[in-house]
Amino acid sequence: MAEFSMDLNEDQITVRDWVHEFAVNQIRPVAHEWDEREETPWPVIEEAARAGLYSLDFMADASTDPQGLKLVLALEELAWGDAGIGLSIVGTMLGVAGIMANGTPEQQMEWIPQCFGTADDVKIAAFCVSEPDAGSDVSSLKTRAVYDEATDEWVLNGTKTWITNGGIANVHVVVASVDPELRGRGQASFVIPEGTKGISQGQKFKKMGIRASHTAEVVLDDCRIPGRFLLGGKARLDERLARAREGARSGEQVAMKTFESTRPSVGAQALGIARAAYEFSLDYAKERKQFGRAIIENQAIAFKLADMKMAIDASRLLVWRAAWMAATGKPFEHGEGSMSKLMAGETAVRVTEEAIQIMGGYGYVRENPVERWHRDSKIYTIFEGTSEIQRLIIARSISGMRIQ
Repeated sequence: MAEFSMDLNEDQITVRDWVHEFAVNQIRPVAHEWDEREETPWPVIEEAARAGLYSLDFMADASTDPQGLKLVLALEELAWGDAGIGLSIVGTMLGVAGIMANGTPEQQMEWIPQCFGTADDVKIAAFCVSEPDAGSDVSSLKTRAVYDEATDEWVLNGTKTWITNGGIANVHVVVASVDPELRGRGQASFVIPEGTKGISQGQKFKKMGIRASHTAEVVLDDCRIPGRFLLGGKARLDERLARAREGARSGEQVAMKTFESTRPSVGAQALGIARAAYEFSLDYAKERKQFGRAIIENQAIAFKLADMKMAIDASRLLVWRAAWMAATGKPFEHGEGSMSKLMAGETAVRVTEEAIQIMGGYGYVRENPVERWHRDSKIYTIFEGTSEIQRLIIARSISGMRIQ
């Protein structure tokens, strides 16, 4: 097992600096433009693919770092550049995580490369869980998948909502109910490739923040897919359902397995936003003069910045610890993954708000990036498990009780 260390090795530093340079040169100069346009920044994604940043090779290398830090380092730098563009670049990883968590080795080899495409033909993926009536409570999904034994096909019907890359993805990974009576234990994941009849984009959402990231509904209307597109295979599903019907433990919910593995990564993105706002407001406080001196010389401002720095570093420690635990197979016994996402998300909101306060009216206008960073930060207390859900997970973990 790789030891946990705050001292980055040469390979980790190289990755961090490389992604930071990409963020400086390719993301920050166009961040305001794509936020205003509220469109997927295809030119930036394509540039990332040409550079090797958006690729299966890089994501595989970063995800298999023995210490688990390469990926969170890269994600922090991308979000430091811009969270919306950064999420457009890494949103595919949600679909990939769904395939990794639930697919067979053969399915992983078949489908994961198709989630990225090539530098000359870029593809993207989406992970579809949330529904209009099932957000935090993923056990109540209404999207149904029914097996047609005569044709060896699955037929999916339902509507997914708040889906990153939803409707425009080349590969959709959809979580659906196969046995509603079993609730969360009766769900399965399916791969739906582009060109499949019966899957379409519904409403595209106009959001408060991360506006360069495409978010939309995905509508499934008698969507037929071959039986082999069930992740994990039917034999394994039937075995799991049989155990659940007998009252035995049947393993983690398929959606929860994916979210658990991605929480440190989400925390790393929030961390990048917070760091961007802190650095920007620190420079401003050193340069801005009132009453004959820099405003940072006033305790009211200096103490804000001290608290911001402390919260960011504390969040990074939690994110790195959770990433290391995930990479080394150490179980999250006390909700460590949830802690990392919760602390970093709420830190991003507080830090960006304080950055606006330090800058006053200048921080409130759309041309100033701290305004955008504050809008971007809020979603990190909502998606992939709200702050309330993270607290519930932590509370259950430390108490061993079924807290409602």
